[in-house]
Amino acid sequence: MDVRLLGGALAKYGAGLIVMAVLLFVPAGTLRWPQGWLLMGVLFIPMFIAGLVMVAKAPDLLRKRLNMRENESEQRAVVALSGLMFVVAFVLAGLNFRFGWCVLPWGASIAGVAVFLTSYVLYAEVLRENAYLSRTVEVQEGQRVVDTGLYGIVRHPMYAVTTLLFLAMPVVLGSLPSLVVMCAYIPIIVKRIRNEESVLEQGLSGYREYEGRVRYRLVPLIW
Repeated sequence: MDVRLLGGALAKYGAGLIVMAVLLFVPAGTLRWPQGWLLMGVLFIPMFIAGLVMVAKAPDLLRKRLNMRENESEQRAVVALSGLMFVVAFVLAGLNFRFGWCVLPWGASIAGVAVFLTSYVLYAEVLRENAYLSRTVEVQEGQRVVDTGLYGIVRHPMYAVTTLLFLAMPVVLGSLPSLVVMCAYIPIIVKRIRNEESVLEQGLSGYREYEGRVRYRLVPLIW
């Protein structure tokens, strides 16, 4: 086991956990927020388990996933917009609980958990299918087109799955205002996909042919 990789992964994991807790519970004004703890649980417990598995079984893939340094200026803007969206959505969820503006019923939160966990399973499947997945837009040395499994249905199954994950989060929190804010992820990810495909078309052999075989980018029969 790569101890250095494990240490770096745990450091990012711990930082993410702390930031999320601050964004949720400080605006809520209390730690007695069941939906807040519910989201923390369904988000960070599977993440911890998946991280340990990747350290042991797929360390190279984990290194790529931990790298968030974008080379494309357009992608840096996308990352910044996404970060702002998350901050606003989570702070708004805490305030929504604190002041009771528009709190969804517990049934919605349970449904959100079901969608979130199902999406997490699909997320793991995408990682299994594509060993070239990094968090930055780039063409890697020796990379080839993956066109089987979920990649035979849409060209960007990772983004399709993360869209479901992110839209499920405010539902788990019971916050309709946050769900409205999180819908901004759709135009943001569309912008990222358009730029990413231009990079792949220029640098990845066989990608244009793959676009001809798999027509839809994100949602079958829609786009």
